Parts: sequence; C-alpha cells; structure tokens
Amino acid sequence: MDAEARAIWDSLRGAALAARENAHAPYSRFAVGAAVEADTGEIFAGCNVENIAYPQSICAERNAVTTAATAGVRRLRRVYVVADPASAPCGGCRSVLAEFGSEATEVMLGDPAGAEQLLTLGELLPHSFEMTAQLPGA
Repeated sequence: MDAEARAIWDSLRGAALAARENAHAPYSRFAVGAAVEADTGEIFAGCNVENIAYPQSICAERNAVTTAATAGVRRLRRVYVVADPASAPCGGCRSVLAEFGSEATEVMLGDPAGAEQLLTLGELLPHSFEMTAQLPGA
C-alpha cells in the first residue's frame, strides 16, 4: 500500500474510532464505528445505535452510509469498520454498501489495537443483487 492510500486509510480509521466512542450499545455491549469515503474524497462516519426493540437498531455501516447519502453522496470508494474483535458487516449492511459501492470497493476491517484485514465488497458480498434494465415479464 502506498503512502497516499495509507494516509486515507488512517483518516478513515480515525473517523471510525471516534464514531465508535459514541456507539449506543447497552444491550450487546458491542460498539462499532464505521467510516466511508465518498467518490469526492469526503469522509462520513457512523456508529451503531441499539434500541430495546432490536429491529429498530441501526448498524454503524448503515449509519455512515445514510449520513453520506444525506449529504448527496451516491458512490463510495472505501469503507472502514472497527470493532473489538474486528468483524465483517452484517448481510443487510453489505447490501446497503453494495447499493453505493461496487465489487471493487475496498473494505477494511479493523480492531482498536490496530489489526486490519483488507477485502473488497465483492469478496464480502459475491453475486450481489443488481437491478436490471428490464424486469422479467416487462
């Protein structure tokens, strides 16, 4: 990894770690922070926010993506997720990331101690659903 890419990953990691500090995880005690880099270079972060009615909770990754979307972002370059232990996004988050990324979008999984694993969204979500120009029977 070249120095420029490492600097971007370090910025994403810092944003994800800062967001993780604000996680609301009183039920699972599993705090997660995520940061996404838009195609514009802007960074948006989010944390997980749990609710006693579990289906109303939101994961850190979706929180970061919705924050980016609110700012008008429609394409992502990179995603950084930090948890202890490092964990891959859930299926729902993988699908949301695929909506704004591509198979080549890079996803870094990290932990607070600095361990990292770099994957692509295609590796995390092979054969993702994509809308086709023509629906069956149309």
